[in-house]
Amino acid sequence: MSGFVAIAGLGPGREDLVTPEVSAVLAEASDVIGYIPYVARVAPRDGLTLHPSDNRVELDRAELALRLAAEGRRVVVVSSGDPGVFAMASAVFEGLEQHPQYGDVEIRVLPGITAMLAAAAAAGAPLGHDFCAINLSDNLKPWELVEHRLRLAAQADFAMAFYNPRSKSRPHQFARALEILREECGNERLITFARTVSTPQQALNTVTLGEATPEMADMRTVVLLGNSATRRVGRHVYTPRSAG
Repeated sequence: MSGFVAIAGLGPGREDLVTPEVSAVLAEASDVIGYIPYVARVAPRDGLTLHPSDNRVELDRAELALRLAAEGRRVVVVSSGDPGVFAMASAVFEGLEQHPQYGDVEIRVLPGITAMLAAAAAAGAPLGHDFCAINLSDNLKPWELVEHRLRLAAQADFAMAFYNPRSKSRPHQFARALEILREECGNERLITFARTVSTPQQALNTVTLGEATPEMADMRTVVLLGNSATRRVGRHVYTPRSAG
């Protein structure tokens, strides 16, 4: 059998949210490559080699996947959520651009349920109208660009989903993001903190921007900010489908 690279999304955490397509390719795989906690979600078996690695070696993972596939291996590169959302799909194609000798390798991208969409479903429908997703980490882009995009998205009245809001190495940046959002949106805008969504430890907390504090988020939290029309109905938060 010829080799391939499948870039697969494992979903937000719960096993029954992994798609049948992803389960099937994992059953076929000879090698699984990915960030340590994501590879740990794949059960070991005979004939399968697991290649866990640190979070900041995405291009090394991509090159390994392409090289193994060129040797005839059946390689699955795993990400949480969807592999095309701040994850490994872009890294593999960037690796291919840097290593054109692997241009004949078959590459497939298999979608998954994002943490953003799982969090929105748990909260109700806060992304029910136009929305954007912003990665608040400045590991791969300058913080000035993050601030610029935050302001423009707020001025455009998008609902927003924020990934990687606050880490131990950059605890001050989410505080600054909240300041910007309050400047642009006021204090009454609804914001939801969804931690370890879809797992038994899931925790949801919806407050106003005026009530939000940086400590409400960490790297396992997806933050959802409503637009100017977002409101509560019973225990849920939703954004109407109409605007204007």
